[in-house]
Amino acid sequence: MQTENKLFDDFSKVATSALGTLAGVGREMQESARLRAREFVGGADTVGRDEFEAVKANAAAAREAVEVLKVELAELRAQIAAMPAKKATRV
Repeated sequence: MQTENKLFDDFSKVATSALGTLAGVGREMQESARLRAREFVGGADTVGRDEFEAVKANAAAAREAVEVLKVELAELRAQIAAMPAKKATRV
């Protein structure tokens, strides 16, 4: 009986090489897809998290300032309404 068969040995080497090649192709395709996705997202008009947080804080501060100004305006209108009316005199 023959314990080694050259045909099966060669077939095993070819199959191993083919699987290694397919794995390499798969890794390259995955990396290429990842790169294209980064280019797509990078080219879009997106805002970084730190920029977003800064604008969010500015908007919150502006809203607070508007509320303070509304209160002051209401007080000034009340003061004006409480003033005695002066009659206009023509010269």
